[in-house]
Amino acid sequence: MIRLSIVMTAAALALSACGSSTGDRGLSGAGIGAGAGAVVGAVTGLTIVQGAVIGAAAGGLTGALTDEDTIDLGKPFWE
Repeated sequence: MIRLSIVMTAAALALSACGSSTGDRGLSGAGIGAGAGAVVGAVTGLTIVQGAVIGAAAGGLTGALTDEDTIDLGKPFWE
């Protein structure tokens, strides 16, 4: 169970680099939300799947509803 949580969290972090369009932000938000929700579900009384579904829905909606103009992460540290 812990192994699945770690894998899902790693996958969510890998998806977090995406996000130039509304669809990309929705997809990456759903991936991040699913990973975080799975971890929360494993720790709380929910199952991993229930947590992942709730997290994916919340993250996907949040990512899709964000406006590109309001997201300014600044210049990357490697440039």
